[in-house]
Amino acid sequence: MNTKVDAYVVQARQWREVIEQLRTIALDCGLTEEFKWGKPCYSFEGTNIVVIQGFKAYCALLFMKGYLLSDPENVLIKTGENTKVGRQIRFETAQDVLALEPVLRVYIREAVQAEQSGLKVEIDKSLPAPAELQDTFDEIPALKKAFDALTPGRQRAYIIYFSASKQSQTRQLRIEKSIERILNGKGLND
Repeated sequence: MNTKVDAYVVQARQWREVIEQLRTIALDCGLTEEFKWGKPCYSFEGTNIVVIQGFKAYCALLFMKGYLLSDPENVLIKTGENTKVGRQIRFETAQDVLALEPVLRVYIREAVQAEQSGLKVEIDKSLPAPAELQDTFDEIPALKKAFDALTPGRQRAYIIYFSASKQSQTRQLRIEKSIERILNGKGLND
């Protein structure tokens, strides 16, 4: 057990019982407890398997590569429209965890087996940059260099944000407002 997770559980008011149950299940499945991204994270041989996440409306067990799981119980949820790999199982009460405990154990074992067998998720991570961004790169070569230096996740977040606008004028405004952040090596949400 990890002392940082102990402190996290003590401070978790709304989801304490749910977190404690999920923690027990993960540890019983032979996972190593760590504290990453401000959350309890459970790994197998150095590879992240699940993360416990507390939100306002629910507490979730995020399977890092949930996309690979067979999900015969149909309980895995894609966390967002741009999510590629991770999947959650959501809980509103401690009784929800108890009801799904056997399923959670099976899914965790399947996730570990997927890691042991070397299964990989093949995803096309490339997103076309909007024309307005390409034009801005042509006008400001330093911006292109700074953008290319960002992590792939930060690049993707900017492209999704810029491309979400239907009108060219709005895309251009979003790009202009982001220039300074990009030049400073900051992501959209940093």
